[in-house]
Amino acid sequence: MMSLSQYSQNQVATAKLFTNMTKKFEIIKEKTAYDGFFKLKEFTVKHTLYKGGWSNTITRELFHRGNCVAVLLYDPNRDEVVIIEQFRIGALQLPDPEQAWLLEVVAGAIEEGETTEEVAYRESIEEAGCEIQELIKINDFFTSPGGTSELLTLYCGKVDTTHVGGVHGLEHEDEDISVQAMKFDEVYQLLLDGKILSAIPIIAIQWLKINRDELIKSWPST
Repeated sequence: MMSLSQYSQNQVATAKLFTNMTKKFEIIKEKTAYDGFFKLKEFTVKHTLYKGGWSNTITRELFHRGNCVAVLLYDPNRDEVVIIEQFRIGALQLPDPEQAWLLEVVAGAIEEGETTEEVAYRESIEEAGCEIQELIKINDFFTSPGGTSELLTLYCGKVDTTHVGGVHGLEHEDEDISVQAMKFDEVYQLLLDGKILSAIPIIAIQWLKINRDELIKSWPST
């Protein structure tokens, strides 16, 4: 597992592949515009330009919810993926009320003192009733860096889907999550048909499409 400093060094090395520009920024002012279930911060910044010199001073709002973890639960013996469905406030804009319930994979926020692996194990039990047998990291990525600071760590977890299903979630968090195990080909067809509208499961399912054969070999039948 990369530390945050190693991750930052990696990003700096990657950035230098594209330009020899010295990339710097300066935070001139930072304030909290809203502090509720989530936070909204306002930054006044300036940064260096590709053509040389510095940008004008710019002000941007940043949605802050903390970093998160998602885990694609997969049974290589049954070739099944665990898919969850739950109500999402961000999908209210869609024309059909039923579209506010999105097909997703297990995910959750990192709580203080937790590692990303611990979150993956915890959320898999809380949201899907699944115990992870093996866990591999897929990647880290920003979910929407134009407006939110969220950095997500995506995993794939080996599970037994024999008895997967039902309604899960924590009552004190008002979670109401429908869970089912589906054949990979069915899940991938849902993606192709535009039925999966959340970016995280789209990325996870496409990764599994590419790596499925190798994963099945590395996770032999038990």
